[in-house]
Amino acid sequence: MTPTLADALRSAELIHDRDVLDTAIARMADAIVADFDPEGPPPLFVTIMHGGLPFAASLAFALGERGLDLEFDYLHATRYRGQTSGSGLAWLHRPATPMRGRRVLLVDDILDEGHTLLAVKRWCDDQSAADVRIAVLAVKRHDRCVDGIAADYVGVDVPDRYVFGYGMDYHEQGRNLPAIYALGA
Repeated sequence: MTPTLADALRSAELIHDRDVLDTAIARMADAIVADFDPEGPPPLFVTIMHGGLPFAASLAFALGERGLDLEFDYLHATRYRGQTSGSGLAWLHRPATPMRGRRVLLVDDILDEGHTLLAVKRWCDDQSAADVRIAVLAVKRHDRCVDGIAADYVGVDVPDRYVFGYGMDYHEQGRNLPAIYALGA
């Protein structure tokens, strides 16, 4: 039987509350606006589903408040498929918007080991994107990240533990929690 979210929350530690995340997203938005000319063509803002959705919405609104227009698309590529560890990458949906010559901002919930983000970035490069930047809400602190991938914009660091909330799931539950939690050490 799959443990419930309520069970997980009873033993979880609050890592970052909503105020901390809102502040981090505002800081990221400032950095992104500094890198993307609000007077130029809107960047292609690509949300990586499902985990990136809550963060992407918050970041998109913060960018809009700062005058940066965006064109939206999404992709769904996963290694987890509801599990707690990854396997081979499965593409469930690729963006429909042509990327040739475009500046692309990939938006995801977490950079853990980086396998998914590296594959997605390489795919965008293969689509002839002019520039691909990565914004993640969280980066997991460890030394297992694959070579060739790093986030350009990072909200918060999280410990090397199983984390959930604000897009990250606990057995497909808890993505809509307004904070980040970690299971007991």
